[in-house]
Amino acid sequence: MSGNRAVEALKRPSNWVQFAQFGAVGGIGYAVNLGVYALLLSLAHVHYLVAAIGAFGVAVTNNYLINRYWTFRGERGDFGQQGVRFFVVSVLSLGVNLIILHLFVRAGWDKIGSQAIAIVVVTPLNFIGNKLWSFRH
Repeated sequence: MSGNRAVEALKRPSNWVQFAQFGAVGGIGYAVNLGVYALLLSLAHVHYLVAAIGAFGVAVTNNYLINRYWTFRGERGDFGQQGVRFFVVSVLSLGVNLIILHLFVRAGWDKIGSQAIAIVVVTPLNFIGNKLWSFRH
């Protein structure tokens, strides 16, 4: 996207509404992700990175369905194609998330707090990837 197109996109209220909707879905996904992550750490006693991947699997499914049917409903295309694209963007975001999580935990930070921050940090990347590729017109 050229700089001029990006500025024009920022001027469109519909993009800000979508970003707010994406944020609301992300809030639900955030709670799902952290809840599953905490359960995997405390009840299943799995390694924190494995717990993050497991929590991602649950949250990404939830987020795809809600984003497809609510946030990006006007951009609906083929269910499978959009799903694959959404998953690719999400896996890239997960990679960044795991790096941040690992760095924070190695620095001595709390595992759940580190995951909470890592999720927030990757959210803009996730939105841009899904807006421009997964659910594009």
